[in-house]
Amino acid sequence: MRYDISIITPSFNQGKFIERTIKSVLDQHMSNLQYLVIDGGSTDETVSILNKYPAIKYVSEKDNGQTNALNKGFKESSGDIIGWLNSDDVYFPETLTTVLDFFQKHPDVDILYGDAYYIDEHDQFIRYYPTEKWSLKNLMDRCFISQPSVFFRRALFEKYGFLDENLHFCMDYEYWLRLASRGATFSYLPKVLSATRLHRQSKTIASSIKAHEEQIRMIAQYQRYIPMRMIVSLSKSLMQSKIKNKILFLIFVACQSIYFAFKYNGFFHGIFNCFFMPKIAYNYIRTHFCATLSAKK
Repeated sequence: MRYDISIITPSFNQGKFIERTIKSVLDQHMSNLQYLVIDGGSTDETVSILNKYPAIKYVSEKDNGQTNALNKGFKESSGDIIGWLNSDDVYFPETLTTVLDFFQKHPDVDILYGDAYYIDEHDQFIRYYPTEKWSLKNLMDRCFISQPSVFFRRALFEKYGFLDENLHFCMDYEYWLRLASRGATFSYLPKVLSATRLHRQSKTIASSIKAHEEQIRMIAQYQRYIPMRMIVSLSKSLMQSKIKNKILFLIFVACQSIYFAFKYNGFFHGIFNCFFMPKIAYNYIRTHFCATLSAKK
């Protein structure tokens, strides 16, 4: 059966939040909606919650992580328009009707994204996501697109493939960059479509260091040099951690950034990075060792 829109939710032990996610999708009251939940074999109450909603098609089996689960769902989907909503995020009322109406009126648009904001464990507003009007140049420097507020045509899978399963944190950002760099058409809708939940168990917060590292490596692949803002952000995260071998990683990033800056972005960027990157690495090393010595006293 062909659907107007398919929503995929990857899940693993999110019984605390998934029912709110489910209701936000089913309460859209769309007659031609396909809702797929790809669960990684949860051991909490997730499956019993899913069984309460016959409108959901779900599988619960071991997978190779969130990206693998999403690709399973994408391949199983049959809607003309695709969206994915993580098992702790929510849509706002009439989001899917708004999205479907937009795509029908704009057949030239491949990807639509809207505004979003962050909520806490109790659904309380925290802050708005820093969404911006479309600019490929700016996207190369920062991800201003909130993933749950993104919808795209299923035909893109045939042209550009699925998510990169080597990525575990920035698979959405890499996909937007891949689509944009190959000519897909993006459009921004200035309307709040979803909310992303921040809590202690959320993936990005729980693994912020690894997420920073993955983002830097991915940006280097597309942009050929690493923006100063990302180095500063990583160094701040590293200073607050006790994870081993991060000094070597930061030095590697600094050297790689300098190399790419000279090779692809000219003399100015090379000189700029030569001056600042070693300084940031040095400041981190000094801070790290001073903190270590102070802790031992």
